[in-house]
Amino acid sequence: MTRSITLGQYIPGQSFIHRLNPRLKILILVLILVLLFLLETFGALLASLAAALAMFALAGIPFSYLMRGLRPIFYIALFALIIYFFFTSGGVVLLRIGFITVESEGVEQGLFIVARLVVLVLFSLLVTLTTTPLSLTHGMGYFLKPLRYAGLPTEEVAMIMAVALRFIPTLMEESQRLMRAQLARGADFETGSIFRKAGNMVPLIVPLFVSAFRRADELALAMEARGYRIGARRTRMHEDIITLKDWGALALVLVLVALVWAFSL
Repeated sequence: MTRSITLGQYIPGQSFIHRLNPRLKILILVLILVLLFLLETFGALLASLAAALAMFALAGIPFSYLMRGLRPIFYIALFALIIYFFFTSGGVVLLRIGFITVESEGVEQGLFIVARLVVLVLFSLLVTLTTTPLSLTHGMGYFLKPLRYAGLPTEEVAMIMAVALRFIPTLMEESQRLMRAQLARGADFETGSIFRKAGNMVPLIVPLFVSAFRRADELALAMEARGYRIGARRTRMHEDIITLKDWGALALVLVLVALVWAFSL
Protein backbone atom coordinates (compact mmCIF):
# COMPACT_ATOMS: atom_id res chain seq x y z
CA MET A 1 0.00 0.00 0.00
CA THR A 2 2.77 2.44 0.89
CA ARG A 3 4.57 1.74 -2.36
CA SER A 4 1.67 3.28 -4.26
CA ILE A 5 2.41 6.74 -2.82
CA THR A 6 4.51 8.89 -5.15
CA LEU A 7 4.32 12.17 -3.20
CA GLY A 8 7.80 13.32 -2.20
CA GLN A 9 9.53 10.97 -4.63
CA TYR A 10 11.93 12.27 -7.26
CA ILE A 11 13.07 10.42 -10.38
CA PRO A 12 16.50 11.67 -11.50
CA GLY A 13 16.86 12.53 -15.16
CA GLN A 14 18.44 14.89 -17.65
CA SER A 15 15.37 15.74 -19.70
CA PHE A 16 14.36 19.28 -20.57
CA ILE A 17 11.55 19.09 -18.02
CA HIS A 18 13.98 18.04 -15.27
CA ARG A 19 16.22 21.01 -16.03
CA LEU A 20 13.46 23.61 -15.97
CA ASN A 21 13.64 26.21 -13.22
CA PRO A 22 11.45 25.05 -10.29
CA ARG A 23 9.86 28.48 -9.93
CA LEU A 24 8.68 28.41 -13.52
CA LYS A 25 7.50 24.82 -13.11
CA ILE A 26 5.24 25.91 -10.27
CA LEU A 27 3.99 28.90 -12.27
CA ILE A 28 3.31 26.72 -15.32
CA LEU A 29 1.48 24.19 -13.15
CA VAL A 30 -0.75 26.93 -11.72
CA LEU A 31 -1.57 28.17 -15.24
CA ILE A 32 -2.45 24.66 -16.36
CA LEU A 33 -4.63 24.01 -13.31
CA VAL A 34 -6.52 27.26 -13.88
CA LEU A 35 -7.04 26.28 -17.51
CA LEU A 36 -8.37 22.85 -16.54
CA PHE A 37 -11.10 24.46 -14.46
CA LEU A 38 -12.05 26.67 -17.39
CA LEU A 39 -12.36 23.87 -19.94
CA GLU A 40 -15.89 22.77 -20.73
CA THR A 41 -15.54 20.16 -23.49
CA PHE A 42 -14.27 16.59 -23.60
CA GLY A 43 -12.19 17.43 -26.66
CA ALA A 44 -10.16 20.01 -24.75
CA LEU A 45 -9.67 17.59 -21.85
CA LEU A 46 -8.47 14.88 -24.22
CA ALA A 47 -6.00 17.34 -25.73
CA SER A 48 -4.75 18.18 -22.22
CA LEU A 49 -4.45 14.48 -21.39
CA ALA A 50 -2.44 13.86 -24.56
CA ALA A 51 -0.14 16.77 -23.64
CA ALA A 52 0.39 15.37 -20.12
CA LEU A 53 1.23 11.88 -21.44
CA ALA A 54 3.61 13.37 -24.02
CA MET A 55 5.42 15.28 -21.25
CA PHE A 56 5.70 12.10 -19.17
CA ALA A 57 7.29 10.36 -22.16
CA LEU A 58 9.61 13.33 -22.77
CA ALA A 59 10.72 13.29 -19.12
CA GLY A 60 11.34 9.54 -19.25
CA ILE A 61 8.98 8.78 -16.34
CA PRO A 62 8.08 5.06 -16.24
CA PHE A 63 4.43 4.23 -16.85
CA SER A 64 4.30 2.41 -13.50
CA TYR A 65 4.82 5.68 -11.62
CA LEU A 66 1.94 7.21 -13.54
CA MET A 67 -0.40 4.40 -12.47
CA ARG A 68 0.84 4.50 -8.89
CA GLY A 69 0.15 8.22 -8.76
CA LEU A 70 -3.42 7.74 -9.97
CA ARG A 71 -4.20 4.85 -7.63
CA PRO A 72 -4.85 6.99 -4.49
CA ILE A 73 -7.62 8.96 -6.26
CA PHE A 74 -9.50 5.82 -7.36
CA TYR A 75 -12.01 5.98 -4.50
CA ILE A 76 -12.45 9.74 -4.92
CA ALA A 77 -13.23 9.22 -8.60
CA LEU A 78 -15.59 6.35 -7.81
CA PHE A 79 -17.44 8.44 -5.21
CA ALA A 80 -17.77 11.33 -7.68
CA LEU A 81 -19.17 9.00 -10.35
CA ILE A 82 -21.75 7.59 -7.94
CA ILE A 83 -22.87 11.06 -6.86
CA TYR A 84 -23.23 12.35 -10.43
CA PHE A 85 -24.74 9.16 -11.85
CA PHE A 86 -27.50 8.80 -9.28
CA PHE A 87 -28.13 12.36 -8.10
CA THR A 88 -27.91 14.45 -11.29
CA SER A 89 -31.00 14.59 -13.48
CA GLY A 90 -31.39 15.62 -17.09
CA GLY A 91 -31.26 14.09 -20.53
CA VAL A 92 -32.21 10.55 -21.51
CA VAL A 93 -32.94 7.94 -18.82
CA LEU A 94 -30.28 5.23 -19.22
CA LEU A 95 -31.14 3.05 -16.22
CA ARG A 96 -34.08 2.85 -13.85
CA ILE A 97 -34.03 0.84 -10.61
CA GLY A 98 -37.21 1.56 -8.70
CA PHE A 99 -37.22 5.26 -7.88
CA ILE A 100 -33.49 5.56 -8.72
CA THR A 101 -32.58 6.62 -12.24
CA VAL A 102 -29.33 7.15 -14.13
CA GLU A 103 -29.66 9.85 -16.76
CA SER A 104 -27.34 10.90 -19.56
CA GLU A 105 -26.65 14.35 -18.10
CA GLY A 106 -25.35 12.84 -14.85
CA VAL A 107 -23.17 10.32 -16.70
CA GLU A 108 -21.68 13.04 -18.88
CA GLN A 109 -20.95 15.38 -16.00
CA GLY A 110 -19.52 12.60 -13.84
CA LEU A 111 -17.13 11.40 -16.54
CA PHE A 112 -16.09 14.98 -17.25
CA ILE A 113 -15.27 15.70 -13.60
CA VAL A 114 -13.28 12.47 -13.24
CA ALA A 115 -11.37 13.18 -16.47
CA ARG A 116 -10.53 16.66 -15.22
CA LEU A 117 -9.33 15.21 -11.90
CA VAL A 118 -7.09 12.67 -13.67
CA VAL A 119 -5.46 15.32 -15.87
CA LEU A 120 -4.97 17.60 -12.85
CA VAL A 121 -3.23 14.84 -10.91
CA LEU A 122 -1.04 13.92 -13.89
CA PHE A 123 0.32 17.44 -14.31
CA SER A 124 0.91 17.72 -10.56
CA LEU A 125 2.77 14.39 -10.59
CA LEU A 126 4.90 15.56 -13.50
CA VAL A 127 6.17 18.49 -11.43
CA THR A 128 6.82 16.53 -8.24
CA LEU A 129 8.50 13.57 -9.97
CA THR A 130 10.89 15.78 -11.99
CA THR A 131 11.81 18.25 -9.23
CA THR A 132 13.74 17.51 -6.07
CA PRO A 133 11.80 18.25 -2.85
CA LEU A 134 14.39 20.86 -1.84
CA SER A 135 14.13 22.72 -5.17
CA LEU A 136 10.35 22.49 -5.04
CA THR A 137 10.18 24.03 -1.57
CA HIS A 138 12.64 26.77 -2.52
CA GLY A 139 10.42 27.59 -5.49
CA MET A 140 7.32 27.70 -3.30
CA GLY A 141 9.17 29.82 -0.77
CA TYR A 142 9.98 32.32 -3.52
CA PHE A 143 6.28 32.87 -4.21
CA LEU A 144 5.60 33.16 -0.47
CA LYS A 145 8.08 36.02 -0.03
CA PRO A 146 5.47 38.83 -0.39
CA LEU A 147 3.68 37.37 2.64
CA ARG A 148 6.61 38.42 4.82
CA TYR A 149 5.16 41.92 4.85
CA ALA A 150 2.00 40.45 6.43
CA GLY A 151 4.07 38.95 9.24
CA LEU A 152 4.21 35.37 7.92
CA PRO A 153 7.58 33.67 8.59
CA THR A 154 8.08 32.50 5.00
CA GLU A 155 11.57 31.09 5.59
CA GLU A 156 10.30 28.85 8.36
CA VAL A 157 7.27 27.79 6.30
CA ALA A 158 9.56 26.85 3.40
CA MET A 159 11.76 24.86 5.78
CA ILE A 160 8.73 23.02 7.19
CA MET A 161 7.61 22.09 3.66
CA ALA A 162 11.12 20.91 2.77
CA VAL A 163 11.37 18.71 5.85
CA ALA A 164 7.85 17.34 5.36
CA LEU A 165 8.47 16.39 1.73
CA ARG A 166 11.87 14.94 2.58
CA PHE A 167 10.44 12.73 5.32
CA ILE A 168 7.59 11.25 3.27
CA PRO A 169 9.81 8.67 1.45
CA THR A 170 11.70 8.04 4.70
CA LEU A 171 8.54 7.25 6.65
CA MET A 172 7.29 5.10 3.77
CA GLU A 173 10.47 3.02 3.94
CA GLU A 174 10.13 2.79 7.73
CA SER A 175 6.51 1.62 7.46
CA GLN A 176 7.52 -1.03 4.91
CA ARG A 177 10.27 -2.24 7.25
CA LEU A 178 7.77 -2.51 10.10
CA MET A 179 5.27 -4.33 7.87
CA ARG A 180 7.91 -6.86 6.83
CA ALA A 181 8.80 -7.41 10.49
CA GLN A 182 5.13 -7.99 11.35
CA LEU A 183 4.71 -10.33 8.37
CA ALA A 184 7.65 -12.37 9.63
CA ARG A 185 5.77 -12.73 12.92
CA GLY A 186 2.65 -14.03 11.19
CA ALA A 187 0.64 -10.83 10.67
CA ASP A 188 -1.77 -10.69 7.73
CA PHE A 189 -2.32 -7.38 5.92
CA GLU A 190 -3.87 -8.70 2.70
CA THR A 191 -6.87 -10.89 3.51
CA GLY A 192 -10.13 -10.09 5.25
CA SER A 193 -12.50 -7.15 5.15
CA ILE A 194 -11.38 -3.55 4.97
CA PHE A 195 -12.07 -3.17 8.72
CA ARG A 196 -9.90 -6.16 9.54
CA LYS A 197 -7.09 -4.80 7.37
CA ALA A 198 -7.36 -1.45 9.17
CA GLY A 199 -7.26 -3.24 12.53
CA ASN A 200 -4.12 -5.12 11.51
CA MET A 201 -2.44 -1.79 10.80
CA VAL A 202 -2.86 -0.59 14.40
CA PRO A 203 0.32 -2.33 15.73
CA LEU A 204 2.33 -0.33 13.16
CA ILE A 205 1.21 3.08 14.38
CA VAL A 206 3.06 3.27 17.71
CA PRO A 207 6.52 2.18 16.45
CA LEU A 208 6.09 4.40 13.37
CA PHE A 209 5.38 7.44 15.56
CA VAL A 210 8.32 6.59 17.82
CA SER A 211 10.61 6.34 14.82
CA ALA A 212 9.30 9.62 13.37
CA PHE A 213 9.88 11.51 16.64
CA ARG A 214 13.36 10.02 16.99
CA ARG A 215 14.29 11.09 13.45
CA ALA A 216 12.83 14.57 14.05
CA ASP A 217 14.95 14.94 17.21
CA GLU A 218 18.09 13.82 15.37
CA LEU A 219 17.34 16.26 12.55
CA ALA A 220 16.85 19.15 14.98
CA LEU A 221 20.19 18.41 16.69
CA ALA A 222 21.94 18.17 13.31
CA MET A 223 20.47 21.50 12.16
CA GLU A 224 21.52 23.24 15.38
CA ALA A 225 25.03 21.77 15.10
CA ARG A 226 25.29 23.27 11.60
CA GLY A 227 24.31 26.72 12.75
CA TYR A 228 20.64 26.88 11.76
CA ARG A 229 18.82 29.61 13.64
CA ILE A 230 15.16 30.55 13.39
CA GLY A 231 14.68 33.94 11.77
CA ALA A 232 18.23 34.17 10.39
CA ARG A 233 18.60 34.96 6.70
CA ARG A 234 19.63 31.89 4.71
CA THR A 235 21.60 31.63 1.51
CA ARG A 236 21.82 28.86 -1.08
CA MET A 237 24.85 27.11 -2.48
CA HIS A 238 23.28 27.01 -5.95
CA GLU A 239 21.13 29.95 -6.96
CA ASP A 240 18.08 29.40 -9.15
CA ILE A 241 18.83 31.30 -12.35
CA ILE A 242 16.05 31.60 -14.92
CA THR A 243 17.60 31.08 -18.35
CA LEU A 244 16.34 31.88 -21.83
CA LYS A 245 15.24 28.24 -22.22
CA ASP A 246 13.06 28.58 -19.14
CA TRP A 247 11.36 31.69 -20.51
CA GLY A 248 10.91 29.89 -23.83
CA ALA A 249 9.20 26.98 -22.06
CA LEU A 250 6.87 29.40 -20.27
CA ALA A 251 6.03 31.12 -23.58
CA LEU A 252 5.36 27.73 -25.20
CA VAL A 253 3.01 26.73 -22.40
CA LEU A 254 1.17 30.04 -22.70
CA VAL A 255 0.70 29.41 -26.43
CA LEU A 256 -0.53 25.85 -25.77
CA VAL A 257 -2.91 27.11 -23.09
CA ALA A 258 -4.30 29.65 -25.54
CA LEU A 259 -4.73 26.97 -28.23
CA VAL A 260 -6.49 24.57 -25.88
CA TRP A 261 -8.73 27.35 -24.64
CA ALA A 262 -9.57 28.34 -28.22
CA PHE A 263 -10.27 24.69 -29.06
CA SER A 264 -12.69 24.45 -26.15
CA LEU A 265 -14.80 27.44 -27.26
